[in-house]
Amino acid sequence: MSRRLDEVVLCDIRWSLTDPDHGISAYEEGHIPGAVFVDLDRDLSGQPGPGRHPLPDPATFAATLGRLGITPRSEVVAYDDAQGKIAARLWWMLRSIGHRRSRVLDGGLQAWIAQGRPLESGINHPAPAEYPEPISFSGVAGRDDIEGRALVDLRAGERYAGREEPVDPKAGHIPGAISLPAEGNLSGNGRFLGPPALARRYREIASDAVVYCGSGVTACHGALAMVLAGRDMPDVYVGSFSEWSRLDLPVATGDS
Repeated sequence: MSRRLDEVVLCDIRWSLTDPDHGISAYEEGHIPGAVFVDLDRDLSGQPGPGRHPLPDPATFAATLGRLGITPRSEVVAYDDAQGKIAARLWWMLRSIGHRRSRVLDGGLQAWIAQGRPLESGINHPAPAEYPEPISFSGVAGRDDIEGRALVDLRAGERYAGREEPVDPKAGHIPGAISLPAEGNLSGNGRFLGPPALARRYREIASDAVVYCGSGVTACHGALAMVLAGRDMPDVYVGSFSEWSRLDLPVATGDS
């Protein structure tokens, strides 16, 4: 049975660490027809604390979903121009409040364009909706919840090893974490590896795994990859290394 068009909400979540205006500018220039723009900093994050992208409170997130025209019945499809590394944040946040009708467009905007599909310019203003306030986000790990658990670092290997750190006050990784950069979840065309390949990639990761990155965004890409691999969704350390390093906690360096 086909879905009605108004049941699907397309969310454009383009963002750049170095250019806060990249997302909205790129969206206005050209986006998938019907898509609404979602701002990572404004819509999917709370006020920065020790971590750069903490979660908003549940009531604020529910209000944001309503403003975007999303209801509990909506099929939400998120995309970006970063191979899903930003879009996965909305996917995970929705799953975390029990909204299972959420997806990430595999290959992102580049895959859409490569297939010769159209774009439109301007800004879409969805009809406001109501989304009930969730009790809380589930699957969230704080810094006091990760001791003794399997930690998976989704950042680039250079940042994990401490050879470079463009944003945070310390270089390196949380002691005991293993490095599985988000890029490794993808094939050469920027799409996710198939479930068997992802299952092999994560086969040695314990069932109590916690994923993290710089600020709790790319970590969600790892959570999505593990679900695609047929595993339960891991907890996400939302504060991630930005919180850990700003609290002056111990860090390790090196490749292992």
